[in-house]
Amino acid sequence: MEERELICICCPLGCPLTVRMENGGTTVTGNSCGRGAEYGKKEVLSPTRVVTSTVSIKGGDFVMVPVKTREDIPKDKIFDCMEEIRKALVSAPVSIGDVIIADCAGTGVSVIATRNVRKTEDI
Repeated sequence: MEERELICICCPLGCPLTVRMENGGTTVTGNSCGRGAEYGKKEVLSPTRVVTSTVSIKGGDFVMVPVKTREDIPKDKIFDCMEEIRKALVSAPVSIGDVIIADCAGTGVSVIATRNVRKTEDI
């Protein structure tokens, strides 16, 4: 039997979880709600994360635009995703929710803008 101790991050309670894996089954204890049980199983069996970063922007009133993955991606794809984000360059204007990178690192998840960036006027 394998056992892991986690702190649930689904709500402000921060329940201490114990996840036990035995004979192909997984049980979670310590959770105050169903979301905690789901989180514990997912975190042990296939952990995922939302990635946040910035992308360079050309011709905007800012030099960078903040971005994030539209949904969580497999934890083992974070570095591949960050490599694509680091190489990206977009042109202004950009609106919140605009897709900056489609299917980032082969995850099927898009990277989207989280801030509006206006185009600078030529002087």
